[in-house]
Amino acid sequence: MSDPLLRELDHYVVLEPPASERILSAAETLQWLEAKLAALQDLPADLVALNGHGERALRLLETACELELSPGVAVQWFAVRLEPPGSHA
Repeated sequence: MSDPLLRELDHYVVLEPPASERILSAAETLQWLEAKLAALQDLPADLVALNGHGERALRLLETACELELSPGVAVQWFAVRLEPPGSHA
């Protein structure tokens, strides 16, 4: 079961070697994961039974933080909370 606090977060840091890290909105992160899944030859076993890349991407977002694209090559994503400018005490 995923942590309910993660669902409240609206942004993710995504790491995609060799590119540098990027901050994406939750919707952009889902689209990014869908594209990664669509490019895979073989889906991870726990995602095969799910319907479509959208449902698979959502499952990954809620339950994992890494997807292996090929042996030794993986992408990662981490939920972050962004504070508006000037909100520091």
